[in-house]
Amino acid sequence: MTAAVELVDGCWQLPCRGVNVYLLERDALVLVDAGTPFDAGRIRAGVASTGHRLADVDHVLVTHFDLDHVGGLARLDDALAAPVHMPEPDASYLTRTASPGWDRKGAFQRLARPLVRRPALNVVPIEDGDVVAGLTAVHTPGHTCGHTAYVDGTVGFLGDLVVEADGALARPPALMTHDMATDEASIRALAARGPDFAVAAMGHGEPLVAGGHAALVALAERLS
Repeated sequence: MTAAVELVDGCWQLPCRGVNVYLLERDALVLVDAGTPFDAGRIRAGVASTGHRLADVDHVLVTHFDLDHVGGLARLDDALAAPVHMPEPDASYLTRTASPGWDRKGAFQRLARPLVRRPALNVVPIEDGDVVAGLTAVHTPGHTCGHTAYVDGTVGFLGDLVVEADGALARPPALMTHDMATDEASIRALAARGPDFAVAAMGHGEPLVAGGHAALVALAERLS
């Protein structure tokens, strides 16, 4: 499959393997996360199937530094010209001005770094509460120290804050998470903070096209 799937009007899931990448058309065109280095061709084809070009993208929003969320950037930077917005310290891991620690999550990130080339793109740190193309950045640490979700009243791009399992939301795997207690606190905080988005667009599993925020609230209640 190379065609994108339109989840709701102007929001597409791009056809990657094992990870989700999204394209959002509002007043600006936004690419959310960038898959692995091996997903670049599928992302190009997926974007083209929506009637757009990578050169049309105005902003790239990255939820966190992991191979399957930033690895494709350096394979797409010949066509992309948009700034890459992502949180710290994850942004500095991508630009190689800092390195992950030697905890379990940091060790995985360090092992994957040979596959992650720095893209020839402007990497712009983003902070909690910043708004890009109508999406509000919400700091949701736990999976990584800087993990950030991007939300508006229609869609929540949740990265690896949660995963989809059997049509519901669940915690990410503990083995691949920096601090599970912090991740759970972030789930509860975003559920309380809102907004009441319909689409839950996570990094792994099938996006929920309705009741996304309600599903996050339900997970938060199970964790309480």
